Amino acid sequence: MSELLDRIDSLQNGLNKLVKQHQAVKRDYKLLLQENEELKAERMQVMDRLEDFDARYSALKAANAMLGSKTFKKETKLKINTLIREIDMCIAHIAD
Repeated sequence: MSELLDRIDSLQNGLNKLVKQHQAVKRDYKLLLQENEELKAERMQVMDRLEDFDARYSALKAANAMLGSKTFKKETKLKINTLIREIDMCIAHIAD
């Protein structure tokens, strides 16, 4: 009988340890979920800033081209030609 009680005590102790481990894992999981959400928000902010910097960079490139920078002249001419072609296509569609 005492052997049975010892086994029951051992099982209870093991179960208590498992419950404590489970609670610790749940706490860690909640913390990781929170950290994940914070990192997602931070990533979105960084992506927004990157888009802003890209827009600024494009504007600066265009400004340099307008100021006569040889580096960006060809690129600006190509962009203008593309825009003219698009406008011509729009006019052709309207004329039809």
